[in-house]
Amino acid sequence: MARSAILNVMVNAAYKAGKSLTRDFAEVENLQVSRKGPADFVSKADLRAEQIVYDELRKARPTYAFLMEEGGEVEGTDGQHRWIIDPLDGTTNFLHSVPLFAVAIALERANEIIASVIYNPVMDELYTAEKGGGAWLADRKRLRVAQRRHLADALVSTGIKTQGTSNDGLQMRQLAAINPAVAGIRRSGSISVDLAWLAAGRFDGLYEAGLAPWDVAPGLLMVKEAGGFVTDFAGQGGSVWNGQVVAGNEAIQGELLKQLKPIH
Repeated sequence: MARSAILNVMVNAAYKAGKSLTRDFAEVENLQVSRKGPADFVSKADLRAEQIVYDELRKARPTYAFLMEEGGEVEGTDGQHRWIIDPLDGTTNFLHSVPLFAVAIALERANEIIASVIYNPVMDELYTAEKGGGAWLADRKRLRVAQRRHLADALVSTGIKTQGTSNDGLQMRQLAAINPAVAGIRRSGSISVDLAWLAAGRFDGLYEAGLAPWDVAPGLLMVKEAGGFVTDFAGQGGSVWNGQVVAGNEAIQGELLKQLKPIH
């Protein structure tokens, strides 16, 4: 796959941030960490990676706006484009020396995601997608969602918040409905990786709520470009703003939705 100029900019930023995270990951026990909230940590590594991504993207496209997990919003001047960035998706994994996390970057144009990059630096797996150009692993393998048709055969990913979040009861009801219907449920700790793996056919389906735009934006395009379907729990079109994702191939996504809709 030949990358576009804009995708090259995004990939280079992800690689540079990934190198920084890899160095910090090797010394994770020495990181100075502060707590933002229940089970939600931010470290110097997180902030450093975000600054690297910001600097690289700002240098390449100085008129574009930003929406970042740590740095918040930065206004642009062109009125059309915005970068959406999670510099370290899977912070809790990172701080516990679990090598499953990613740098995730999406580009929004006129309220539509048009390009995305998800990079796991420890596994050295680079996932990219552009609107109309497909989703790819390492620029060589085109991604397609898995073709299993029945929930009983499906491996499904979700996220389970911890320590007194407001939707504890909802999550338990969802698990009670989904768990008996599927071959297995996985909780990786990185929604960006989950969505990339769904696009790659490693997971068959995915559902999660309580997500931020930077959690959803990079993977949303990737799943769609890999032939997947994405909605919210009400069956409406997938959006980076409502915090809900139900995804899979057409059959699995539809079956997950049938299980989840009554709960909502």
